[in-house]
Amino acid sequence: MISLNTDICRLLGIEYPIIQAGMAGGPTTAELVAEVSDAGGLGTLGAAYLTPEKLREDISEIRKRTNKPFAVNLFAPVPKDDFSRIDEVKQALQPIYKELAIEEQNAEYRSSDHGQELFRICLEMNVPIISTAFGSLPPEHMASAKAQGVTVITMATTVGEAMEAQDKGADAIVAQGSEAGGHRGSFSFDQHPMGAQVGLMALLPQVADAVDVPVIAAGGIADGRGLVAALALGAQAVQVGTRFVGAKESGAHKAYKQAIFDSDEESTVVTKSFSGRPARGIKNRFIEQFESTGTQPLPFPSHNTVTKEIRGAAAKAGNPEFMSLWAGQATGAMTQEEGAAEIVSSMMDQARALLR
Repeated sequence: MISLNTDICRLLGIEYPIIQAGMAGGPTTAELVAEVSDAGGLGTLGAAYLTPEKLREDISEIRKRTNKPFAVNLFAPVPKDDFSRIDEVKQALQPIYKELAIEEQNAEYRSSDHGQELFRICLEMNVPIISTAFGSLPPEHMASAKAQGVTVITMATTVGEAMEAQDKGADAIVAQGSEAGGHRGSFSFDQHPMGAQVGLMALLPQVADAVDVPVIAAGGIADGRGLVAALALGAQAVQVGTRFVGAKESGAHKAYKQAIFDSDEESTVVTKSFSGRPARGIKNRFIEQFESTGTQPLPFPSHNTVTKEIRGAAAKAGNPEFMSLWAGQATGAMTQEEGAAEIVSSMMDQARALLR
């Protein structure tokens, strides 16, 4: 018998087994996070690109809006900058600079790396749940989190990664199928240059069989049918990203939201063009033009830093053809803005109806 009141609900202190994905880069506003948590799910603040000051501000704002549990998502430690091929990459980007009227590119690039401080702020401000992408927390951070009673969730894209995450102390594991929008959460991009590409229906039961901690399903889940299917395959909750990008409370640009509403199940591709790491998003002219040059992107996070001014100019112009439109393969199910609480309640209503 499938139950919607799972062990992970008790572990996280939530009413419903629905987790809003911690999408870095703008969609996860304090309002969105609080609305999801207040509705009975788990709101997650995507904090990886935030400054320490902004993280403090957002955590404080979430707490003003809700007294329910919430999570903060961080990246596992990222590599050092490598701008050794910057001239080659900027040459490939010249036609885009010209089209967007970006006349003076930065003479010197430097990626921000506040990871250590962001983690410290999470502990200092008593964030109850920390989730990570691209690997586990470093051992010293894991020990500090556990000592403070923080629940730690790690994303994995293979059975081996899930087992490693459990061994390193994860209290729960997100099994991210290849359908998921945004960055592939793989641990090693030497082993998986484009990220592991195992679909959720195949990955989920294998991960559930391999680990003892609760498993959260992610990738192409957008409604109550996906929730019930995930629970039947061994998950104890689902993580939903793209549908919440289109929420009224999301900080995503209106042109980004409209691109989701106008897309279908074939609209997305996995690309390194924007950030240097593989991520699934809606195919647009930026991806087509950069990939057509044959130029290899810089490693992450350096390439992400270089394309930031292009993405910023595109947002200012309202031009989605040069924005990073991260989205999963279930976009065809989304046609208009909805409130975050409405998304949670509609998923639960549909799931309950299926289980009657």
